[in-house]
Amino acid sequence: MGSVDISKPMQAVREIRRCVEELGFKAIRVLPWLAERAPTDRLFYPVYTACCEMGVPYCTQIGHTGPLAPSEVGRPIYLDQVALDFPELVIVGGHIGYPWTEEAIAVATKHENVYIDTSAYTAKRYPPEIVRYLKTNGRKKVLFGTNYPMITPAKALEGLDALGLDDETKDLFLYRNAARVFDLAA
Repeated sequence: MGSVDISKPMQAVREIRRCVEELGFKAIRVLPWLAERAPTDRLFYPVYTACCEMGVPYCTQIGHTGPLAPSEVGRPIYLDQVALDFPELVIVGGHIGYPWTEEAIAVATKHENVYIDTSAYTAKRYPPEIVRYLKTNGRKKVLFGTNYPMITPAKALEGLDALGLDDETKDLFLYRNAARVFDLAA
């Protein structure tokens, strides 16, 4: 994943093109809390447009921040307006959206191209709402993530078997959803 500075919109668009065309990146990731702006801020819109044009997902953090920074810009509900304004944009909200996990699930359920990833959480720490969603109508909407190097893949997987996922759901969660969303070769 590439990342860009949204405070310089034209530079950001050129960098997105470079990341995708020259470096072969499969997505662009921008963290709203670093910019101290909600995802609906006008400075994000050139990024969304470029992602749509380049056919790559936009990845972001939803939920509270780990660092001591305001969390409000991480509310998942902001992605509702973004998905309405950019219906072709594939959006992956990372970090489960906690403490607004139900809000994240509502937005992902409403919009065909909105997904949730579990980065920054180990399987044994997943909120019950995300586990329930993963087992039901969210089987194709939740992607496994680690937040490496802070959490290694092995650590992130601890407790996975205790979730009670069937084999197909586990395969979707651990691989097939990401392969589809990020257009990864088999």
